[in-house]
Amino acid sequence: MIEYRNKKMIRLFLNGVLCGVIVTAAFTYLFAIPANSDHWRMEIYQRGGGAYTMDMKSGRTGWKWLVEPVPDTPRAPRAKPAVVPSSQTNVRTEQL
Repeated sequence: MIEYRNKKMIRLFLNGVLCGVIVTAAFTYLFAIPANSDHWRMEIYQRGGGAYTMDMKSGRTGWKWLVEPVPDTPRAPRAKPAVVPSSQTNVRTEQL
């Protein structure tokens, strides 16, 4: 009976590990791989946010961020600060 319990715990542990590996693989496939594709790099390049670089000594190519990427929707222009004219009244102090 004790041996059956140990086998059950081992099987439960291995099923949990397998489930974790599958979830991690699915997450990588959905998010990490598309983020490294050339399609998205060209989107960033066209918006002026990055450029390909090449090291002449080693011949390696890489990616370099140049500026903050331009958003799809334009921002509303910022309102100018209000200028409040100073008052021309005389302030008198009274002694009690």
